[in-house]
Amino acid sequence: MTKDIQVAVITGAASGIGRACAIRLASNGLYVGLLDLNESEAVKVQSTIEQHGGKALFIQCNIAKGEDVQQAFNKVMSEWGKVDVVCANAGIAGTLSPIESMSEEEWDTTMSVNVKGTFLTVKHAIPHLKMQGGSIIITSSVSGNRMFSQAGFAAYSTSKASQVAFMKMAALELAKYKIRVNAICPGAIETNIGESIEASPSVKNIEIPISFPEGDQPLEHGPGQPEQVADLVEFLASPESAHITGTEIYIDGGESLLRG
Repeated sequence: MTKDIQVAVITGAASGIGRACAIRLASNGLYVGLLDLNESEAVKVQSTIEQHGGKALFIQCNIAKGEDVQQAFNKVMSEWGKVDVVCANAGIAGTLSPIESMSEEEWDTTMSVNVKGTFLTVKHAIPHLKMQGGSIIITSSVSGNRMFSQAGFAAYSTSKASQVAFMKMAALELAKYKIRVNAICPGAIETNIGESIEASPSVKNIEIPISFPEGDQPLEHGPGQPEQVADLVEFLASPESAHITGTEIYIDGGESLLRG
């Protein structure tokens, strides 16, 4: 183990929030394991980090498969000998659908990636984090935690609420090992998660009209940036947040206070 380095593992590191967090932590001197299914985009992130003098390692990984996740952590350990920070960030929006017409497969796919994937990431990180303590940061959402007005988001919102409940259980269980566990709950952020959304035409039948004449994002009048979320992750990964665990932190410019 190289004691004088810090190592972060980030799932969903190829784009959006995961990409911004990887670049930010690497700029602070952390060695970063980049876990993602998208090899071409993840390699670009790795290249960006290395071009600025940082250390990064891409590992192709399906977070819904325990064997993939375990092998990914083993590769990080083989390369650098430790894990200090884990960002359980990967997730999908899934299919927007009324509950009545949602298929079991659609429900299961969202739960498998967002809930099971978070569980597997944390599960396989624990043996390595226990060696010296560390920080786990789970990317949840305002959806399912403070906002319930999005038609067709039953599966997604349930998965995001489940992540926060899991975070709180994990925070208590792991506290004796000096492992902190927190969740970030972004609102609208300019990322490509929308590309994973499939909307059923029948969603229109359950929409409840909501009007915000002055806009629905009161602080900045627009979506946040991935780099702003990285600011929060940087803090939660650092010693400055040493007494914070079991907490969900909203980062949405006040959006969910209007739309809740």
